[in-house]
Amino acid sequence: MAEHQHQHPHRKVRFQRLTRRTLLRGAGVALGLPLLEAMRPARGGTPSGNPAVPRRLVAIQTNMGILPQFFFPEEAGRSYKLSPYLEKLDANPDDFTVFSGTSHPGVDGAHSAEKCFLTGTPHPGAGGFRNGISLDQFAAEQIGGQTRYPSLVLANTMEGSTHSYTRSGVPIPSQRSPRKLFLELFVPGKPEEVAASVEALRQGRSTLDFVSDRARSLKNSLSTGDRRRLDEYFTAVRDLERRFEGSEAWAQKPKPVVEAQPPQDIDEGMKFVERTGLFFDVIKLALQTDSSRIVSLFIDTTVIHNITHHGNRPDVITELRAHEERQFAALGEFLRSLAGVKEEGDSLLDRTMVLYGTCMGSANSHANTNLPVLLAGGGFRHGQHLAFDREQNYPLTNLFVSMLQRLGIETHEFSTGKGTLRGLELA
Repeated sequence: MAEHQHQHPHRKVRFQRLTRRTLLRGAGVALGLPLLEAMRPARGGTPSGNPAVPRRLVAIQTNMGILPQFFFPEEAGRSYKLSPYLEKLDANPDDFTVFSGTSHPGVDGAHSAEKCFLTGTPHPGAGGFRNGISLDQFAAEQIGGQTRYPSLVLANTMEGSTHSYTRSGVPIPSQRSPRKLFLELFVPGKPEEVAASVEALRQGRSTLDFVSDRARSLKNSLSTGDRRRLDEYFTAVRDLERRFEGSEAWAQKPKPVVEAQPPQDIDEGMKFVERTGLFFDVIKLALQTDSSRIVSLFIDTTVIHNITHHGNRPDVITELRAHEERQFAALGEFLRSLAGVKEEGDSLLDRTMVLYGTCMGSANSHANTNLPVLLAGGGFRHGQHLAFDREQNYPLTNLFVSMLQRLGIETHEFSTGKGTLRGLELA
């Protein structure tokens, strides 16, 4: 995005009023949370104060697979040769780790697996499937209160796609416009707009009081199991009320000012890489201003779905490779931009884990095993290819446990992951 010195033309942009309906839609998502003990901040941080070293997470999924022959290095360990796609990153190899032989246990269903890339919940194509909580939202439950926005759920798509889910498996609507994201993050509302937003938050809290009163009137007629579930619901309501109070406080604080112009959205489907670049620009600003520490980005490449079924035809593979190389070049530019921002002696990349991967090891065969995945930044000892068994895959969810612990969250499991990822160490 172009730099703009000393002027802030975006101040003139009007904010749409936060309606009660919009607020309650968000409240309805949060009300589905059944367990709240895990929602308290980790040690070293409180809702009103930041930890000594802020840790951040950006989780990115591209949903139509990645040609494995151009992604995976041939050698394992630290002396591996960069693959063609990793060369396109044009980034320091010591800034990232590439994985092979990993997947989510039991996650099948071809394209259905895209909804489980961040959850690891098995069998998404089965009837009656109910998703679990996504990695980003698990983190946001516990450390999201440290920033204005607990998480940013974004999607580079022309549809209503998302890969972020609440603890009760409810999909979280995504922001699909880089421009609207910029305005939400950095454009201050007029005093009357701020007051309207605060009033909407208060109305939402009043509605929660009403719903809670109605639910309590049923308690005496319920079974023991239903009473327990109702108690969990009340706990969720109380937690949501605390979140509303935090949101009200943030609503009255000035938004950060950045010397950048709002980006212009791109509506052409085939320009998905350019749109991804716009999202990366705004994500960097969000992280740099500490507006949020948890970001998920779903990159929908359905527009090239037909050529992912290449049938090993050389001309089609060449066309698909060109698209994917451009995606890795955009990712590399994002990583370099984070590495170029200094924060108390570290780089922003040192403090930000960037997960990049896909739900299919081969889109051509619809395989959901041996997923192409890399992790950059975050203060790990990178510069290696961690190669696991490509027939008997290692749980990718173990990587998620390592990432959650790096955020300061005290957990030893996530979804099907029952421990940290073997071979991944802190720097």
